[in-house]
Amino acid sequence: MWTKQKRRTNRSRFILPVLTFGVLSYFGYHLYHGEYGLYSRIALEKRIAFLNLELKKLEDLRSLLERKNSSLRDGTIEKDMLDEYIRKNLNLASPNELSIIISKSAIIN
Repeated sequence: MWTKQKRRTNRSRFILPVLTFGVLSYFGYHLYHGEYGLYSRIALEKRIAFLNLELKKLEDLRSLLERKNSSLRDGTIEKDMLDEYIRKNLNLASPNELSIIISKSAIIN
């Protein structure tokens, strides 16, 4: 009876450490770059800051519109507001009047 003896190679000793390194590398990469990773958290915090700034601008615009609209709530229109609306929308003015046009961005800021 013949027996074949195998000599252990160096490659078989490194299989487990190489597999371990591969698995740890995979999870390490996704820890930083994954959907819920550290890099994504930084990007999400930047987006939250941007959206909070936009929310602040919209709240300021809303308060401005609410102040303009507050004179209409009781069912009566103030004469100054009616006069301003007519002059703005119909382009009516007396010959001796001076019109100053202010942009919307100047009103908001």
